[in-house]
Amino acid sequence: MSSSMDIDPPTTSESPSETSDYYSPWLEKYRPKVLSDIVGNDDIVSRLKIISKDGNMPNVLLVGMPGVGKTTSVLCLASELLGPSYKDAVLELNASDDRSIDTVRDNIKKFAQKKVTLPPGKHKIIILDEADSMTGGAQQALRRTMELYTNTTRFALACNESSKIIEPLQSRCAVLRYEKLKDEQILERLLEICEKEQVKYNDGGLEAIIFTADGDMRQAINNLQATHFGSDFVNEENVFKICDQPHPAIVQEILSSCAQCDVNNAVALLQKLYHSGYASIDIINTFFRVSRSFTELDEQFRLDCMKPIGEANLKINGGHTSLLQLEGMIASICMISPNYASL
Repeated sequence: MSSSMDIDPPTTSESPSETSDYYSPWLEKYRPKVLSDIVGNDDIVSRLKIISKDGNMPNVLLVGMPGVGKTTSVLCLASELLGPSYKDAVLELNASDDRSIDTVRDNIKKFAQKKVTLPPGKHKIIILDEADSMTGGAQQALRRTMELYTNTTRFALACNESSKIIEPLQSRCAVLRYEKLKDEQILERLLEICEKEQVKYNDGGLEAIIFTADGDMRQAINNLQATHFGSDFVNEENVFKICDQPHPAIVQEILSSCAQCDVNNAVALLQKLYHSGYASIDIINTFFRVSRSFTELDEQFRLDCMKPIGEANLKINGGHTSLLQLEGMIASICMISPNYASL
């Protein structure tokens, strides 16, 4: 992986549009416009390409973690299906902001009733992002709207948890479940952006961005841009500083100390991390991810670590965010160490 030269900020002689483009969010600048450009979830993208070719789109429910391409893929599908009519025939709403029953009755129903001239076999498309944030009453009203306007309108509901979508809505949609993006897929897109934006980086910096993203392409691109503009060089230290996440190397050292039953050193490192200002939930999330990937430790020990880490995570999510919870987790991990019985 070779480094690229950095680009100088626009000079005052450049036009305002060029300056605006330089500082525009890379997330939107490099958002895929066609289905072929979407990274990951090849099986789902293949199904969407078939729908685009046939022209008969069903109601769809897109399920998956943030940043895996749910909304982007349905926007690409709508663009390929409708072509020049896209602007008039597509309504995109964020259901977490517009989640009341009045939104369904007013905005959605009015759009479904609107007359739009489309080619034969095409339908208007309503895209509801974060649909699992809608109230129960709004979902019931949406179900009725889907029934009434099924001949002219198709619905695409994107959500993180399908269990929060009522069963009548699920049964009316083709469910597409998106998987978390692989590290290799995120790295490929990051390298492409680094080349086009002439970003200075090293291997450790990109690996740190992939770690902080945890399968979320949106987070990865945002972290890359923030580090590039914030420090002018993308390396491991700058990434964790700007993203404000605990450094995994410190957590690895804590787990290694726990494996050796060196509870004093582990607690000292934990206290230093905690008093650096990191939130307890960020610390516990880093513990969880490091325990999965830290192959220098025994695999069984890493698996056993999941229980005390999970219990601490449950307590922290319940509002008990004090250092005591984290120190209790460290003590529990030391007690499951293979070396504990020999003490």
